[in-house]
Amino acid sequence: MRSVVVPAAAPASRSPMRHPARVVAGAFAVAIVVGTSLLLLPVARTGPGGATLMEAGFTATSAVTVTGLGIVDTAGHWTGFGEAVILVLIQLGGLGIMTFATLVLVGLSGRVGLRNRLLAQQEVGVLTLGEVRRVVRGVVTLSLGVEAVISLLLTAWLVVRYDEPFFSALWLGLFHTVSAFNNAGFALYPDNLIRFVGDPVVNLSILTCIVLGGLGVPVLAEVVRDRLHWTKWTLHTRIVVVTTAILIVGGWLVVWVFEWTNSRTLGPMSVPEKALASLFQGISPRTAGFNTLDYADLRESTWLVTIALMFIGAAPASTGGGIKVTTFAVLGFVILAEIRGDPDVNLFQRRVPTAAQRQALAIALIGVGLIFGCTLILEITGDFGLARTMFEVTSAFATVGLSTGITAALSTVGKVLLVLIMFAGRVGPLTVATALALRARDQRYRFAEERPLLG
Repeated sequence: MRSVVVPAAAPASRSPMRHPARVVAGAFAVAIVVGTSLLLLPVARTGPGGATLMEAGFTATSAVTVTGLGIVDTAGHWTGFGEAVILVLIQLGGLGIMTFATLVLVGLSGRVGLRNRLLAQQEVGVLTLGEVRRVVRGVVTLSLGVEAVISLLLTAWLVVRYDEPFFSALWLGLFHTVSAFNNAGFALYPDNLIRFVGDPVVNLSILTCIVLGGLGVPVLAEVVRDRLHWTKWTLHTRIVVVTTAILIVGGWLVVWVFEWTNSRTLGPMSVPEKALASLFQGISPRTAGFNTLDYADLRESTWLVTIALMFIGAAPASTGGGIKVTTFAVLGFVILAEIRGDPDVNLFQRRVPTAAQRQALAIALIGVGLIFGCTLILEITGDFGLARTMFEVTSAFATVGLSTGITAALSTVGKVLLVLIMFAGRVGPLTVATALALRARDQRYRFAEERPLLG
């Protein structure tokens, strides 16, 4: 029998726009455009006329990316309709547009196709496709549940303690709770939350939302399911919980020590007030953006620590930004393994794959590159000093929203630059890089190995 050679089928063409990373980035871009259009309406702005394109575009981007930076006062510039638009954009950006889309599919059809699971996986950050449906439902259930409980608590407290009318208190409680859980940092008070610096109920309520939102639903679900059985936790959960605890305590103590004698911040306060204020400023920089102290009055040494906390950020699959605590932890253990001369990188009796190490390095270096480049451009186009400029850029990249007070004074180029870096910071440096690449290539060969001199 004569053999017949059948040519291999050509790989199916893949539309560049159908890559999950591109769809996620595109969905956020569409939300920003829609939000900008709504905020441009005259009904969204107080006073005669509508908002400018810069005001609407900057605010919509800041809301969708759950950053919190603003070039106008949220309560004074926007009407109730405008504030409602901002709140919806925050919720969409925090939970993830792809998460909402997948939830609708689950509700309508009872099942999720492979393509939509890939999209949700890209947004929610789950590790396996089989977890998508469970995680998506958990995201919405837990998020709305926490927001409902904390918003009712804040509403009652504002009515009882501050004599706020009920419906006003209800709106204030809901807005700030949603903003806190989604790590957005938008506030309806001109001084953010400075007026509540000594109020333990407001501070601890907001901090609870920030921490829970920053841990991410996959971690919270695992902790709730397995309680405190450490041995049952995945490596991801262990890294997130331990690193988050270290950063909370470390940030708290550093702010307390550095600002203890600062007459413009902690100096005049009692010891309990200092402890509460430093705790808030130690947790909030990890992507939340609320503040009970004026960051313009903090010392530059505190700014530097805050920049580091902002850059690290929260956990993957959370409402926070930054390079993520897992990236920071993996890189730390890579350095430790190199110092020790260990052949493998081990965390909690688990070996970290080389691919994960490369991904962590790529994410961190992309972040450093973006911050360095944007800081350089803002230094050229403005004159605010290196410390303030880098603080502002890092806050935008890590979707934090803290500011030393220069956001509104930036040039048009500076504001547009912050819009772009907020978008890149929310979607993710690695996702943005993937979205810009035409297609993944299969490597069919390897070159001979040769070691360069390092160090």
